[in-house]
Amino acid sequence: MRTLGEGQQLKHDQYGLGIVTQSDNERTTIDFDDHGKKLFVTSLMTAELIGEAPAVPPRRRRRTVRKVASAASAPGKPSKS
Repeated sequence: MRTLGEGQQLKHDQYGLGIVTQSDNERTTIDFDDHGKKLFVTSLMTAELIGEAPAVPPRRRRRTVRKVASAASAPGKPSKS
């Protein structure tokens, strides 16, 4: 597979739909909708191209990470006071 343009959409058999964030002759980084960013060896990667790269790559929103409640505040757990 050749290098891909930033912002190009593709479909991977295992990870689903994604957008190319970076690509060169050795490595390609793809941000998948459901699986986040993945790094591939460009020459070994197989994926179905969905569309051409846009003239201006779209800016992706950063995902927010939800904070997990601590074990001390969980119901049914005694606190160490």
